[in-house]
Amino acid sequence: MPTRSAKKKRQEDILHLIRSRRVHNQDELREILHERGFDVTQATLSRDLKELRVGKLPHAKGESYYAAAVDPEDLAPALERLLPHLLTSAEGVGNLVVVKTLTGGAQAVAEAIDLESWPEILGTVAGDDTILLILRDERHRSLIVSRINDLADL
Repeated sequence: MPTRSAKKKRQEDILHLIRSRRVHNQDELREILHERGFDVTQATLSRDLKELRVGKLPHAKGESYYAAAVDPEDLAPALERLLPHLLTSAEGVGNLVVVKTLTGGAQAVAEAIDLESWPEILGTVAGDDTILLILRDERHRSLIVSRINDLADL
């Protein structure tokens, strides 16, 4: 898993690229990133584009290109922005962690956790104020609970 600074640098480069030229598809973007020293998979690039809220816009000539909707200064992952405001608790048993949020916050937090692609998490199930994290191994439970609490400043 890349370090947060490597991910941030890659995402900054992605935003710079799509703001400075027309990039028409992920293959083109991956090739440009590769030339800049980033060996990125299609799945990672898709996650980056989703996190950065990058979408495709149509061009008058019938082609489309990527455009970003966020300011490059706002590159903190969604989870870091959400948890301090929405998390009420996180605790677990076995290979399960239950994350409690304020009412209506579970879906957004679960999606942000999914975007992090933490290898220790097999999947998430979210309700209105509760998220069930299914871990690959119960040995990761305390790590995940600590990570979530640290991001929420609890």
